[in-house]
Amino acid sequence: MTTTLDTTSGLTATDPTTRRGTHPPTTIGTRPARPGATFAAAALAYAGRTIRQFVRTPQLIVVNGTVSVMFLLIFRYVFGGAIGTGPVRYVDFLIPGLAASGAFFGGTGAAVGVASDVESGTYDRLRSLPISRAAVLVGRSIADTALGGWGLVVTIAVGYAVGFRFGGSAADAVLAVVLCIVFSAAFTWPFIWMGLVAGNEQAANGMGFLAFPLVFVSSLYVPVESMPGWMQGFAQHQPVTLMVDAVRALSLGDDGAAILTHDAGWYVVRAVLWSLAIAAVFLPLAVRRFAR
Repeated sequence: MTTTLDTTSGLTATDPTTRRGTHPPTTIGTRPARPGATFAAAALAYAGRTIRQFVRTPQLIVVNGTVSVMFLLIFRYVFGGAIGTGPVRYVDFLIPGLAASGAFFGGTGAAVGVASDVESGTYDRLRSLPISRAAVLVGRSIADTALGGWGLVVTIAVGYAVGFRFGGSAADAVLAVVLCIVFSAAFTWPFIWMGLVAGNEQAANGMGFLAFPLVFVSSLYVPVESMPGWMQGFAQHQPVTLMVDAVRALSLGDDGAAILTHDAGWYVVRAVLWSLAIAAVFLPLAVRRFAR
């Protein structure tokens, strides 16, 4: 029996073409691989491979942090003075929103990365291996979430440098960070699916920007109440607004009651449900597309 190694992913495959009887199989002292362990090993192997790609391409890491910081500085110093947020300082209004929506700023890069793997034939090789199709994409999601975590660190650090201050408790701070990571993980799946559907980097880059209206038609940069009446209904109930307001409610502490209509728990529950719904829709779509 022959074992082959895929050098791009670090995953191995066993050649099933070896004829039976040439080497009698030995069963004594061997244990079958557990399916769960195999799935986890494949997912972590591909996640590690993708993270190593990020490290070897530092511009990806720089761009992921820079785009969010660019919007932060523009809205903090250019538009912030013209946006009314009641008794809450605009910088304290803005930073939680940018932290919660960080997945969008790196999402286009994720879609392009997936499309690049499609073009290079990496996924064709992985499909020939006896591993779960979902494990490969879960590995990609883990890597993109880790990159989003880096962007979150940069956003918070720059936010504090320009005047942001956290108004909640230590437990609120931990929960806010966990929610940002959960949101980032959920939104990797639409972008992974876009990259698979696009098939090439140019198309993936364009498709990634289709998600940006969700960012701007939300409470991220301005209060929903300042929007036209016909737009407010959509803006109030779409997932980005609920995710942003969940993190904002935790970050502002008691001051949040002045600009938010519900308490933190109300927003957190709905934001988590939206995250689960997004993953539940786009994960199967991505796996199905990958298997084609």
